[in-house]
Amino acid sequence: MSKKRDTAWYRWRGRLRLAAARAALAIFGRLPLPAAQRLGSWLGKLAWMARGSMRQTVEGNLALCLPETGQAQRETIARQTLIETGKGLIETASAWHASRSDIEAMVRGMNGFEAIEQALAAGRGAILLAPHIGNWELGGLATGARVPTTIMYRPPREPAMERLLIEARARFGASMAPANLGGVRKALRALKRGELVAVLPDQAPRYGEGVMAPFFGQSALTMTLIRTLAQRTGAAAFTGWAERLPDARGFAIHYAPVTEPIDHEDPVEAAAALNREVERVVREKPSQYQWTYRRFQRQASGRGRRD
Repeated sequence: MSKKRDTAWYRWRGRLRLAAARAALAIFGRLPLPAAQRLGSWLGKLAWMARGSMRQTVEGNLALCLPETGQAQRETIARQTLIETGKGLIETASAWHASRSDIEAMVRGMNGFEAIEQALAAGRGAILLAPHIGNWELGGLATGARVPTTIMYRPPREPAMERLLIEARARFGASMAPANLGGVRKALRALKRGELVAVLPDQAPRYGEGVMAPFFGQSALTMTLIRTLAQRTGAAAFTGWAERLPDARGFAIHYAPVTEPIDHEDPVEAAAALNREVERVVREKPSQYQWTYRRFQRQASGRGRRD
């Protein structure tokens, strides 16, 4: 196949995927929250019964990260993790399709948000560490609707999908910054203007852009971006996550000041501090964390681990 035809095929494939994604959003995005969560729960139970790679990844990560829990307890957490993952998948369509008033109706509290508002009012700027736990899409939308926010993101492999992601996350006024040099500059400018910058801190960076640091006792490739932002601006730092409440009652968003030295002079110490902050959040509701992510397979050398 020629390079020209190959490029054309990938372009058409991207368009088809984008159309399919928009159709899925239109269908699932109109489901009320109880129905969306029931459907997601069924998907998670199917994934559990299928005993496929997703379940294996979750069970492997829990064995590595929560060895202090017994086998039976880890199995309970693993099964619930897949159920919560299924809910999160369908909820993403709901969150990306919902109006601002719909998002407001689903949020049952924003505990600790006043500290972020105070930091911004003082002109300091603030960094929000939002791990992959609970409903981070809804949390980002609810936060960005209240204060000037720049959301950093990793562009998806399919370029056509990037447009959909930006449209969904930025529609309440947030600004989007890709995790590249231009995006870092944009985030720095936002912080220096006294605004909020939100980052997913537990996403493995590209090779050469991170360091190995302990995460739940395991060596994990960890970003140094947050250390850079904190050092260059002196911005206040917070964690934030949207807890999924039982019985489809909505979400409670929790914010807390960062207490670990994420701006440490030593990049490895700063990365370890960042991971400890993420661990603290995860331990609050481990079944709602994205244990499906194969984080420990990525190494600073660019090679996968062999164990």
